[in-house]
Amino acid sequence: MPLVCLTDFEAHAREQLSKSTWDFIEGGADDCLTRDDNIAAFKKIRLRPRYLKDVSKVDMRTTIQGEEISTPICIAPTGFHCLAWPDGEMSTARAAQAAGICYITSTYASCSLEDIVATAPGGLRWFQLYVHPNRQLNKQLIQKVESLGFKALVITVDAPKIGNRRHNITNQVNLMKNLLLKDLGSPEKSITRLPIILKGILTKEDAELAVKHNVHGIIVSNHGGRQLDEVPASIDALTEVVAAVKGKIEVYLDGGVRTGNDVLKALALGAKCVFLGRPILWGLAYKGEHGVEEVLNILKNEFHTSMTLTGCRSVAEISRDLIQFSRL
Repeated sequence: MPLVCLTDFEAHAREQLSKSTWDFIEGGADDCLTRDDNIAAFKKIRLRPRYLKDVSKVDMRTTIQGEEISTPICIAPTGFHCLAWPDGEMSTARAAQAAGICYITSTYASCSLEDIVATAPGGLRWFQLYVHPNRQLNKQLIQKVESLGFKALVITVDAPKIGNRRHNITNQVNLMKNLLLKDLGSPEKSITRLPIILKGILTKEDAELAVKHNVHGIIVSNHGGRQLDEVPASIDALTEVVAAVKGKIEVYLDGGVRTGNDVLKALALGAKCVFLGRPILWGLAYKGEHGVEEVLNILKNEFHTSMTLTGCRSVAEISRDLIQFSRL
């Protein structure tokens, strides 16, 4: 039976993967309220379709940090892809290159950065960094990333300490035991020429500070509900952050995107593009590179349908006017 939506891939991955691997991928912090709310919050938003428009041609292309992507659906940084598929991040990178989208490679990639770049040399890639207390280590890693052709540095700011992930404690999984962060203070701008994106912003206060420090973009994110539980769903925090930056920098979103309608809603509320986390790992668990391609194609086709049926002929036509918040 073919897999026809992202939740089909989720169900297949749950059957395919070991319990400890599934728990590591799927687990959230504490009671997993924020993890689940990331998905549920999208469903409280209704769309206001416009039908009296010529939608014979619909163009999903857009740009992020000046680079064109085929659709505003990209790949978020997640670690240890080899848990889901032997080729790990190399498969992910090839799928992203084939789709013409951006792939943010994690500090905790299970393949070497050299191998990831070599397997998909034409792909648009950003690098996610956990800031280490040793500035020299940061500098060496950033210089390596620059030399390998990564186009932006994504600094995760919401993990000064790892969240209370009960499944990992139960299963005695501690893959991230060496993660230590200093207080971010001012971003590592002095030691990189790359654009800096801050990942993990949820409030206007932090968004305003990001603009003050001259970063180039923000990813509105709660770490997939894996850090502090009971914080807002990403889509619920998006409007506050978008309003705070006043158009000075690009804003993106990750967390809870499962359908084309979700992508449309995020863009209508001000995101330049969305990033996918867990669904990419589900695709890997299904058929490696080709599974990731299938996940991306399904979401891309759904998004095309969502644009067409709301009267949007281009990404630029997606606006807040499409959104009606449910009274439920």
